[in-house]
Amino acid sequence: MGRLVAVSNRTGDLGRKTQTGGLAVGIVDALKSSGGMWVGWSGEVADDADASNAQLETYENVTSLTVSLSVQEHENYYLGFANKVLWPSFHYRLDLMDYRTEFAKCYAAVNRKFADTILPHLRNDDLIWVHDYHLIPLASELRRQGSAHRIGFFLHIPFPSVDVFSAVPRHGWLRECLLQYDLIGFQTKNDVQNFCRYLKEHSEAKFLSPNLIKWKGRMISIGNFPIGIDAGRFSAMSHESDDGIEFERTRRSRLKRFQVISADRLDYSKGLPQRMKAFRKFLDSYPEYLGRAEYLQIASPSREDVTAYADIRAELEQLTGAVNGKYADFNWAPIQYINRNIPREKLALLFRCSLIGLITPLRDGMNLVAKEYIAAQDAEDPGILILSKFAGAAEELEDALIVNPYDTNEVAQAIRRAAIMPMEERRTRYGNLISQISDHDAQLWQDEYLAALRSVQTDAPRSAGPSRQNWNVPSSRH
Repeated sequence: MGRLVAVSNRTGDLGRKTQTGGLAVGIVDALKSSGGMWVGWSGEVADDADASNAQLETYENVTSLTVSLSVQEHENYYLGFANKVLWPSFHYRLDLMDYRTEFAKCYAAVNRKFADTILPHLRNDDLIWVHDYHLIPLASELRRQGSAHRIGFFLHIPFPSVDVFSAVPRHGWLRECLLQYDLIGFQTKNDVQNFCRYLKEHSEAKFLSPNLIKWKGRMISIGNFPIGIDAGRFSAMSHESDDGIEFERTRRSRLKRFQVISADRLDYSKGLPQRMKAFRKFLDSYPEYLGRAEYLQIASPSREDVTAYADIRAELEQLTGAVNGKYADFNWAPIQYINRNIPREKLALLFRCSLIGLITPLRDGMNLVAKEYIAAQDAEDPGILILSKFAGAAEELEDALIVNPYDTNEVAQAIRRAAIMPMEERRTRYGNLISQISDHDAQLWQDEYLAALRSVQTDAPRSAGPSRQNWNVPSSRH
């Protein structure tokens, strides 16, 4: 069995005992179990960044191969096409999409650079696993240079509806790039359905079964592989002592207070302003909770160079001030807003001492924070998860209180329902949820995906990939 070669936009620190983020955790665990190579951007921006400057490092049985980006590549590939075109459109925010030809050209060029970096280090029997929207064209670039490897792609974010994806300029080119993979994996059944509907309307792919297509003589598998967490590891972190948090939990109990917690990246897809407005509605509707309910919103900084993110930060700061200004007294403030990174160990403890986990993104591929909140709970006195119907995790976590994040009344009522929920019901819901996330963990995700990739048929001839784009041709023709 050949090595696993995982490729993602960023690499992580292989020496860390605990990785942050579902993608990093899944990749590191998969690589360490079989040995292999992790390829990605180093995080460095340099004036002379090219493929020849790639850096190799080895940690135990895993090699890290990193590339740097130039200032222009970072601006046009990462901040531009990836995060001003693909990210907003895949999260149903076409109003925030900013397509420019220079973004698309650079996006293709950086994927070519990744291919140039990887190819000299590949062995014939390597298995290549490409991750996320930054690298959609990578397989086509590898194929063009002669790669006949099994190559799989996994999309960590949602795949949008047909109407939304077909509104993205060059969507036809993106489709042709995706069809160079042997296995295309998504988080949810809904994502698979959206992609298949798109292919039926916008391609000549022939469906041999719901999850197998034939295209230009090749068989391509499509499937959903919901990413999980290591529930036991996160639960163990939540049991580590922290005198400050333990004191705060005791203080709340004495004052008959409870905490509602949310933890997200600062991103417009997470629905943070809507969440704060729902908590304000909860206080308006149920004034008996004034002085008792506390909402902690942790929003770690993200993509601060993108205007939309600066705007949402300003809105959250304004909302926090308005709600606290209206309701706070000398001994209590309804909202605590933290705009910085919090160590995962402390986050696990905060989850454990919070009665309600409020996870209500407007759209999310999976949302592992929802699963981590469940993993952190005390089985004898568990908290309640309130979860958006538009998070991928809602397909699995049916015993959460599922809400429409756009409906502030519904979310406010869910907070009230969680606050008065009998212990027996809380334990029943927790039991079902912890079983789900323990049985469908990160290990199962990687095992099922890699087994599917290894089983794909590879006897058909590989195409050379879609032709290089003429970026001066109007995108409406694609």
